[in-house]
Formats: sequence, C-alpha cells, structure tokens
Amino acid sequence: MRIIADTNVLVRSVVRDDADQALVADATLRDASLIVVTVACLCEFAWVLRKTYGFARSDISAAIRALHAAGNVEMNRPAVEAGLSLLDAGGDFADGAIYHEGEWLGGEMFVSFDRKAVTLLKAQGRAAQLL
Repeated sequence: MRIIADTNVLVRSVVRDDADQALVADATLRDASLIVVTVACLCEFAWVLRKTYGFARSDISAAIRALHAAGNVEMNRPAVEAGLSLLDAGGDFADGAIYHEGEWLGGEMFVSFDRKAVTLLKAQGRAAQLL
C-alpha cells in the first residue's frame, strides 16, 4: 500500500507512549510500499517532539534524517533539507521549510517577528527581515 503518513503515526512510532498504537504504526510503516511524508507533517512532527515530549533538536534531526534516508519514503527533499539546516543551527524546522517553500513560490524576503529565525536565516545567507 502507498500511504500518506499523518503526524500521529510517526510520533507513535518514535515516542512509543502508547504501546498498542506504536505496534500498529510500526507495522503500517514497515508494510507500506511507499510512505509519503509531507512538509506540513514534518513541521508538526518536529514541533510535537520538541514541545510535547522535550526531545533535543539533535534527536528530532536524527528522526527526520532516518525518514529522509529510507528507500520507501517520498518527501519534498529540498524543503526538508532546508528545515534540517535551520533545526541543526538551533532554530525551528518549520522556519527553514517555510523559507524554502516561500522562495520556491517566488518570495524574496522572509519576514517575521521571530528574532532567532531571522538571525539564523541571515547567518545562512538567506534574505530575512525582522519586523
């Protein structure tokens, strides 16, 4: 089966806070011929792991990289790499993915009230402005 994974399936498989759901999630992911993971799903995944479960950024990055490396996973790899780049620099995965998609859609300047996101994006040579 070719599946589109919801965030809660990925979270159950990683966090294992519900043993029954973790087993179902693992079996579903293992048996899928294709696992589609959207950027929105990964943004939510990173946020839930960080804010709800207290995962370190490095552990979130490792989990996303494991998905990224799986042969049966399809995702917007450039957007995911942009998200990982900002996450690894100490920022939020979502901000990197948002920047990438915005630029791809024709935007030229990332604008935000988030000082950290703007600072990290500028450090990466990206156009960003603090409002």
